[in-house]
Amino acid sequence: MASNIMRPAFAYTVVYVKDVAKSVEFYSRAFGHNVRRLDESHRFVGELESGQTTIAFTPRHQHETDDLTGKVQATRSDRERTPIEVCFCYPDVDAAFKRAVENGAVAVSEPEDKEWGQKVGYVRDIDGIVVRIGSHVK
Repeated sequence: MASNIMRPAFAYTVVYVKDVAKSVEFYSRAFGHNVRRLDESHRFVGELESGQTTIAFTPRHQHETDDLTGKVQATRSDRERTPIEVCFCYPDVDAAFKRAVENGAVAVSEPEDKEWGQKVGYVRDIDGIVVRIGSHVK
């Protein structure tokens, strides 16, 4: 059995966005997350509380990431998506989907019951990232 030093905790998901402050505000309104931190310049990093894992937002282009790991590729059309999907679980998927759309998310697929026992709907955020709104799998 591995020691605790070899069992990492999943700490962050970093989402690269056009405008950090707008994305933090959007996710707070549309999906109900509390803002943990937004840097004073409103340009470099913002964080939302999401249970044990933090959702962090950072600009698409910045020296540290572009030069070290490459440039972020954005979606090009409604039929293409970024290679990440953000997923949130709610006890009332229909209400969560409605809230997201009322607060600026673009509806992709209305919530429906899936054969694996989960209710799932999809929206796009203000940067075109697909967000899955679902229930816990039964």
